[in-house]
Amino acid sequence: MKSPAEIRVMLRRQWENAARREARLLGGKEAWPVLVSIGRPSAKRLNADLDSVKRHIAAWRQVRVGKVIWESVRYRATSDAVEIPAQWCLRMPSEWLEACSDAAMRQEFDALASFVEHVDSAFHSLLVRKRSLWRGKPIAEVVQAARLSLALEPNCAQGRPLRMLSNQGNDTKFFERSAPLVTALLDERFDGEVSRMGLENFLGAFVDGEHWLLLMDLDGSLLPFKKARVRSSELREAALPGTRLLLVENESCQHQLPVLSQTIAVLGSGFDLAWLEGDGPSGKQVAYWGDIDTWGLQLLARARKAIRNLHPLLMTSEVYEQFAHLAVAEPVVAGAEPPVDLSPAEQRLYRQLLEAPRGRLEQEFLPEDLCRTTIQNWAGDC
Repeated sequence: MKSPAEIRVMLRRQWENAARREARLLGGKEAWPVLVSIGRPSAKRLNADLDSVKRHIAAWRQVRVGKVIWESVRYRATSDAVEIPAQWCLRMPSEWLEACSDAAMRQEFDALASFVEHVDSAFHSLLVRKRSLWRGKPIAEVVQAARLSLALEPNCAQGRPLRMLSNQGNDTKFFERSAPLVTALLDERFDGEVSRMGLENFLGAFVDGEHWLLLMDLDGSLLPFKKARVRSSELREAALPGTRLLLVENESCQHQLPVLSQTIAVLGSGFDLAWLEGDGPSGKQVAYWGDIDTWGLQLLARARKAIRNLHPLLMTSEVYEQFAHLAVAEPVVAGAEPPVDLSPAEQRLYRQLLEAPRGRLEQEFLPEDLCRTTIQNWAGDC
């Protein structure tokens, strides 16, 4: 048998359960009522401690929240049936809140009520589940972030810093304060792509700050180390050794690269390609290898804008069609039209990927022998 105070603690713990909180706040009529078992005193308890049972019953008679369901129970020790509290019935979220009588829970409930009223329903579940995204923020700023996240689209920044994106009345420090919240909101719209790519990259914004790139000495004698990490800002100014430079979109492709004389590979640049305009690639034969998807082709176009004689590797319709069985769906495309810096064949591939149900062939899934042979053939033709 549980007292009102004990059940109040249990109900408060249930508020901390994200799935249960979401089900009860957003589940509609099907989620209610909630019946909480109180438990009946045993005959032994009644005989040994009748006063505590009387206090238990009196405490439940004082409860004015929801509805206490009573049962008539016969005990050998009593001449008549005893009315025992059996269940506590809470009929709506406000009664759950009132039953807990907790100031912090009340504050969170009021905030969530504001979000449900003022924020698009696409974001309700996220905001109910993940309170850490908005705790400590003004309600108006969370509402503003949600409205902004409905207006943002892939590549909408067009190379500008995030602080220069003006929409829904945000100030220049808005993204600095709310980047995790905006990222999570956009993930709801774009199936997690924003977290995978990074907010700046997804929006096509200038990446401010330091980005470390992985350098691999495919020759084995050009650098003091086989691998090294270098900041992109330093790579922009550095005169790299060797005569060839291989750009690889993803770091995870290290095992697919061959030993290759006079060649430095730079892996993991992603959208951070501004360094290509510096001294590092100067005078070198440069190749680019990325995923066969609209984002990979978008990156290829950016790299080619900096280096006009760039040579693409393994990013053709032929490769895509040969290994299409390894392709997956691309949840969010980089844009409805191919970039102008792609060749006609690459633009046709871009449009082909837009129409394909599985339009992403990640470079990691290509056979190692094919990758190494293609890279070696490029080096032989240089």
